[in-house]
Amino acid sequence: MTSETVRAALRGISGVHVTAWKADGEADWALTGRIVRAIAEAGIHNIVSAGNTGEFYPMTTEEVVRSHACAAEAAAGKALVTAGIGRSLREAVSTGRLAASVGCDAVMVHHPLDPFAAPQSQADYIIAIAEALTLPVVAYIRSDAIGVTDLVRVATHANVAGVKFASANMMLLSECVRATQGTQANWICGLAEGWAAPFYALGARGFTSGLINVAPARSLAVWRALEAGDFAGARREVDAIAGFETLRTKYGNGANVTVVKEALGLLGTEVGPVRLPGLPELNEAERAELRRIVAGWSPVRMAAE
Repeated sequence: MTSETVRAALRGISGVHVTAWKADGEADWALTGRIVRAIAEAGIHNIVSAGNTGEFYPMTTEEVVRSHACAAEAAAGKALVTAGIGRSLREAVSTGRLAASVGCDAVMVHHPLDPFAAPQSQADYIIAIAEALTLPVVAYIRSDAIGVTDLVRVATHANVAGVKFASANMMLLSECVRATQGTQANWICGLAEGWAAPFYALGARGFTSGLINVAPARSLAVWRALEAGDFAGARREVDAIAGFETLRTKYGNGANVTVVKEALGLLGTEVGPVRLPGLPELNEAERAELRRIVAGWSPVRMAAE
């Protein structure tokens, strides 16, 4: 897989698959694989395994590694697979190398959560991983703590295929895009469909999505409109999913994965609750609102086991 192939896929939709849990709390890899296969067959360009929608932080290292292998096998070459890695530098490099060995196409470095991480050292952390691995790296930036100079260092590194920019600081994004004009820097909207239009307007391309677990066709409709420069059309498509995405932002985004998982359940695919410290389940009023939102949505077709 060439770096340019990965860059091109990142300018599409990076769909982050959920991880299904059994009643005993253990991972259901067979069902998770069917979810990944359905996403790939729907035409999503890049599937992210062990991302935040996949519950990376509540997972053990062994589960993260298994998730990568499960996704690579299930996608079967119909979509690129990017492996979410992070935590300690040594762990990130180790899991990144394992991801390469099971057929993943790239790695996504989660934003460091260390409370004492210095901004410039966060950039150094991403670059150290990029230099240690052969797979192309996607840098996941979730705050505006890292300044333009250090973000440019990350974005223009030879082994960084893209920056998943997940801050709502549009001025910072515009400065980064301006500072990297004429380079290989690849800026991607990391805040899903609702933010994709303003990101496109500033020069980013592509976006991430958790919606693809539930309604990949709706996500693709947003992407196609933006690629055609049809901002009015994109707004109409975003309006149709706005209630779903707004419900995910409750409790400081604590309901983000919960809404996706419960929507899957309402549409016929039970994937278990969200692990702590995420919100395990919605209350009755929230579930009723979600039921109203997804009424009429077609269930994603899952292949038989």
